[in-house]
Amino acid sequence: MYPIEITTPMAQELTDFGFDGLKTADEVTALLSKKEGTVLVVVNSVCGCAAANARPGAKLALENEKKPEQLVTVFAGVDKEAVNKAREFMLPYPPSSPSIALFKDGKLVHFLERHHIEGRSAEIISANLKMAFDHYC
Repeated sequence: MYPIEITTPMAQELTDFGFDGLKTADEVTALLSKKEGTVLVVVNSVCGCAAANARPGAKLALENEKKPEQLVTVFAGVDKEAVNKAREFMLPYPPSSPSIALFKDGKLVHFLERHHIEGRSAEIISANLKMAFDHYC
């Protein structure tokens, strides 16, 4: 587990932008079990690709006309219970951080794993997410 004083500013990059930080398995289950609506889940991380690509890409994507109804984040290495529960909803994909998942009506419909994020610009990640938003939101 990472020290909270190190990860708080990284988490705030998303929570200050309108993402709700989920801390417990029950919060994740309550949200992702809903059978209506769209939810974007960012599995945040301390790694460089989260800082340079995932968080900025997710925020840029929200400039799109269509966007998910709810925005949430869980932090790998910090919110262990919430991250593990979110990853259950993201099966069959293996655990990946950072990662970005879009759910519609309780189903995972779009997923960016770390290997889709690492080495790609925030603009490319944003474009990918905007296409998913246009299709599912």
